[in-house]
Amino acid sequence: MSAVTTTEGRGAERAPVRRLTVLYDAECGLCTHLRDWLVRQPQLVPLEMVPAGSEEARRRFPGLDHRATLDEVTVVGDSGQVYRDAAAWIVTLWALREHRPLAHRLSTPAGARLARGAVLAAAKWRGAQQGGAQWGGQVYRRSDGWSYHPSTGWSWSPPGCDSGGCVSR
Repeated sequence: MSAVTTTEGRGAERAPVRRLTVLYDAECGLCTHLRDWLVRQPQLVPLEMVPAGSEEARRRFPGLDHRATLDEVTVVGDSGQVYRDAAAWIVTLWALREHRPLAHRLSTPAGARLARGAVLAAAKWRGAQQGGAQWGGQVYRRSDGWSYHPSTGWSWSPPGCDSGGCVSR
């Protein structure tokens, strides 16, 4: 996993990983779907899910570029290890009991190219959603009244008009 960046001066690259924090875009349908899938998987290393760019993420990881964590998948180890892009996907799979063998295959030079391709494909799909190519011309955002539940799918409730400045139709 050559794309791994570590916190300097702490020896994080040699420390065992006992817990991983996955920073995910809580406003992205693909990201929340994968988050839901990850928490259902048997884990060898506990995964904690934290919305990227949130106050909790900023408080826990003040040294990260939080704007960048919304653009690229980022995973933080309990000893300060920071994994981005394909390395983040590989280390997350490594934490899962049933997917650790796949993570070992993806950590080879040939496997890393495949993992990078998967990350780029996901990024392209997300970009198409944000650029309005599908689903009514925009991404479904919580601030616009959209919510997603794995058992029922997407639902919409109009945002409230607390300020009294809403336009009636």
